[in-house]
Amino acid sequence: MRVIANKVVIITSIKTLLVDPSLCTGCRTCEMACSLYHEGVCSPTLSRVRIIKYEALGRSYPAVCAQCSKPQCLSACPHEAIEYSGRSGALTIREERCTGCRSCLIACPQIGFHPEKKVAFKCDLCGGEPQCARFCPSGAIIFSAVDEFQMARLRMAADKACQIIQHPAQV
Repeated sequence: MRVIANKVVIITSIKTLLVDPSLCTGCRTCEMACSLYHEGVCSPTLSRVRIIKYEALGRSYPAVCAQCSKPQCLSACPHEAIEYSGRSGALTIREERCTGCRSCLIACPQIGFHPEKKVAFKCDLCGGEPQCARFCPSGAIIFSAVDEFQMARLRMAADKACQIIQHPAQV
C-alpha cells in the first residue's frame, strides 16, 4: 500500500523490473521491444528503457524506472498527469493530461519526452507484462517479485562461498 498526495493506493502487483548489469550485453533488444510495443516502431529514442553504454569499460547498463515508493515525478507534475495504474501497480502518464511542461523530466531521469506527440512518457510495465524483460536474451532484465530476486542472489552468494571453502585454490 502507498499513500500519495493524501490518496491510499493499493498495489496489487508485487513484481517489478530488476536489473543485473553484469549480464547486459548492450544488444539493445529491450529498447527495440519496448518502443515496438508502445509506439509501433523500433526506436531507442521512444523506448521507456535505456541502455547506457560505458565504452571505455566495455560495459552496458539497462536503466529502467524503479517505480519508486515516493516518486518525484508524481509530485513534480502540476497537471496530475501521472497516476498509479490499478492493473499493474505502475506509475503511468496520461497523455491527455500531459501539457509537455517537462517538470517530471527534471524530477526523474527515467522519464522520456516524445518528440512528435510533445508529451512525457515512462515505463508502465507494459500493463503487467514488460516486453523488455520478456525479450532480454541475456536475462539482465527480469520481471520478478523483489523477495524472490533477493533470495536467488543470496543463494548465489552462498554457492560462491561454499565453492571458495571447498576449493580455495580454484577460485
